[in-house]
Amino acid sequence: MKKVFLFTFLLIHAFVFTGLSQENEIFTRGAKAPNVNHVGTVYLRELAHADSTFQFGVGYVVSEAGSRLNWHEHPGGQILFILDGVGYYQERGKERITVKKGDVIKCQPEVQHWHGATPDSQVIYMAASPSGKGGTIWHEPLKEEEYFKK
Repeated sequence: MKKVFLFTFLLIHAFVFTGLSQENEIFTRGAKAPNVNHVGTVYLRELAHADSTFQFGVGYVVSEAGSRLNWHEHPGGQILFILDGVGYYQERGKERITVKKGDVIKCQPEVQHWHGATPDSQVIYMAASPSGKGGTIWHEPLKEEEYFKK
Protein backbone atom coordinates (compact mmCIF):
# COMPACT_ATOMS: atom_id res chain seq x y z
CA MET A 1 0.00 0.00 0.00
CA LYS A 2 2.87 2.37 0.84
CA LYS A 3 4.46 1.68 -2.54
CA VAL A 4 1.22 2.54 -4.38
CA PHE A 5 0.86 5.76 -2.39
CA LEU A 6 4.51 6.71 -3.02
CA PHE A 7 4.20 5.97 -6.75
CA THR A 8 0.99 8.03 -6.99
CA PHE A 9 2.57 10.91 -5.07
CA LEU A 10 5.65 10.90 -7.32
CA LEU A 11 3.52 10.75 -10.47
CA ILE A 12 1.40 13.72 -9.36
CA HIS A 13 4.52 15.62 -8.28
CA ALA A 14 6.15 15.02 -11.67
CA PHE A 15 3.01 16.19 -13.49
CA VAL A 16 2.53 19.33 -11.43
CA PHE A 17 6.13 20.50 -11.16
CA THR A 18 7.74 19.61 -14.49
CA GLY A 19 5.31 21.26 -16.90
CA LEU A 20 4.52 19.81 -20.28
CA SER A 21 7.29 20.81 -22.64
CA GLN A 22 7.80 18.48 -25.58
CA GLU A 23 10.32 16.50 -23.53
CA ASN A 24 7.90 16.11 -20.60
CA GLU A 25 4.54 15.51 -22.26
CA ILE A 26 2.29 13.17 -20.32
CA PHE A 27 1.46 11.12 -23.42
CA THR A 28 3.66 10.64 -26.44
CA ARG A 29 2.92 12.98 -29.28
CA GLY A 30 0.70 11.41 -31.91
CA ALA A 31 1.04 11.46 -35.66
CA LYS A 32 1.10 14.71 -37.57
CA ALA A 33 -2.44 15.29 -38.84
CA PRO A 34 -2.82 15.98 -42.56
CA ASN A 35 -3.77 19.63 -43.23
CA VAL A 36 -7.35 18.86 -44.21
CA ASN A 37 -9.38 20.72 -41.57
CA HIS A 38 -6.76 22.99 -40.05
CA VAL A 39 -3.92 25.42 -40.72
CA GLY A 40 -0.46 24.76 -39.30
CA THR A 41 1.05 21.74 -37.58
CA VAL A 42 -1.20 19.61 -35.37
CA TYR A 43 -0.36 16.24 -33.79
CA LEU A 44 -3.17 13.90 -32.75
CA ARG A 45 -3.09 10.78 -30.62
CA GLU A 46 -6.29 8.86 -29.99
CA LEU A 47 -6.15 7.79 -26.34
CA ALA A 48 -9.50 6.02 -26.22
CA HIS A 49 -11.88 5.08 -28.99
CA ALA A 50 -15.61 4.98 -28.42
CA ASP A 51 -17.08 1.50 -28.11
CA SER A 52 -20.25 -0.18 -26.88
CA THR A 53 -19.33 0.41 -23.23
CA PHE A 54 -17.70 3.85 -23.36
CA GLN A 55 -19.54 5.92 -25.93
CA PHE A 56 -17.02 8.72 -26.11
CA GLY A 57 -13.53 9.12 -27.51
CA VAL A 58 -10.57 10.94 -25.99
CA GLY A 59 -7.81 12.53 -28.01
CA TYR A 60 -4.50 14.16 -27.05
CA VAL A 61 -3.69 17.13 -29.28
CA VAL A 62 -0.55 19.22 -29.68
CA SER A 63 -1.10 22.33 -31.82
CA GLU A 64 2.08 24.17 -32.69
CA ALA A 65 2.14 27.98 -32.53
CA GLY A 66 -0.08 29.48 -35.22
CA SER A 67 -2.11 26.30 -35.75
CA ARG A 68 -5.89 26.40 -35.65
CA LEU A 69 -8.81 24.22 -36.65
CA ASN A 70 -11.47 25.19 -39.18
CA TRP A 71 -14.91 26.13 -37.95
CA HIS A 72 -16.63 22.93 -36.83
CA GLU A 73 -19.27 21.48 -34.53
CA HIS A 74 -19.85 18.31 -32.55
CA PRO A 75 -23.39 16.85 -32.58
CA GLY A 76 -22.87 15.51 -29.04
CA GLY A 77 -20.66 18.35 -27.78
CA GLN A 78 -17.05 18.18 -26.66
CA ILE A 79 -14.98 19.02 -23.58
CA LEU A 80 -11.45 20.43 -23.93
CA PHE A 81 -8.98 20.09 -21.06
CA ILE A 82 -6.13 22.56 -21.63
CA LEU A 83 -2.91 20.91 -20.38
CA ASP A 84 -0.24 23.39 -21.44
CA GLY A 85 0.47 26.45 -23.53
CA VAL A 86 -1.83 29.24 -24.63
CA GLY A 87 -4.60 28.99 -27.19
CA TYR A 88 -7.83 30.49 -28.46
CA TYR A 89 -11.43 29.27 -28.43
CA GLN A 90 -14.32 31.00 -30.18
CA GLU A 91 -17.96 30.18 -30.82
CA ARG A 92 -19.60 31.56 -33.95
CA GLY A 93 -20.97 35.05 -33.25
CA LYS A 94 -19.14 35.45 -29.92
CA GLU A 95 -15.84 36.99 -28.85
CA ARG A 96 -12.69 34.89 -29.00
CA ILE A 97 -11.31 33.89 -25.60
CA THR A 98 -7.76 33.01 -24.61
CA VAL A 99 -7.33 29.60 -22.92
CA LYS A 100 -4.40 28.38 -20.86
CA LYS A 101 -3.21 25.47 -18.75
CA GLY A 102 -5.92 24.34 -16.34
CA ASP A 103 -8.88 25.68 -18.31
CA VAL A 104 -11.81 23.42 -19.17
CA ILE A 105 -13.96 24.39 -22.15
CA LYS A 106 -17.39 22.85 -22.77
CA CYS A 107 -18.22 23.02 -26.47
CA GLN A 108 -22.00 22.77 -26.55
CA PRO A 109 -23.65 20.33 -29.00
CA GLU A 110 -24.22 21.67 -32.52
CA VAL A 111 -22.51 25.02 -31.79
CA GLN A 112 -20.00 26.05 -34.44
CA HIS A 113 -16.61 26.97 -33.01
CA TRP A 114 -12.88 26.82 -33.64
CA HIS A 115 -9.86 26.45 -31.38
CA GLY A 116 -6.11 26.43 -31.72
CA ALA A 117 -2.79 27.82 -30.58
CA THR A 118 -1.88 31.49 -30.41
CA PRO A 119 0.65 32.84 -32.93
CA ASP A 120 3.37 32.72 -30.22
CA SER A 121 2.62 29.56 -28.21
CA GLN A 122 1.70 25.96 -28.76
CA VAL A 123 -1.33 24.60 -26.94
CA ILE A 124 -1.74 21.03 -25.68
CA TYR A 125 -5.14 19.67 -24.75
CA MET A 126 -7.22 16.55 -24.30
CA ALA A 127 -10.58 16.42 -26.04
CA ALA A 128 -13.44 14.19 -24.95
CA SER A 129 -16.30 13.75 -27.43
CA PRO A 130 -19.39 11.55 -27.24
CA SER A 131 -19.91 9.56 -30.42
CA GLY A 132 -23.58 8.57 -30.19
CA LYS A 133 -24.85 11.51 -32.25
CA GLY A 134 -22.14 11.40 -34.90
CA GLY A 135 -18.67 12.77 -35.52
CA THR A 136 -17.28 16.24 -36.10
CA ILE A 137 -18.95 18.32 -38.82
CA TRP A 138 -16.37 20.52 -40.53
CA HIS A 139 -17.04 23.97 -42.00
CA GLU A 140 -14.94 26.64 -43.70
CA PRO A 141 -11.46 27.73 -42.58
CA LEU A 142 -11.14 30.60 -40.15
CA LYS A 143 -10.35 33.88 -41.95
CA GLU A 144 -6.81 35.16 -41.36
CA GLU A 145 -8.08 38.54 -40.13
CA GLU A 146 -10.29 36.80 -37.52
CA TYR A 147 -7.33 34.83 -36.19
CA PHE A 148 -4.89 37.74 -36.03
CA LYS A 149 -7.27 40.43 -34.68
CA LYS A 150 -6.28 41.89 -31.33
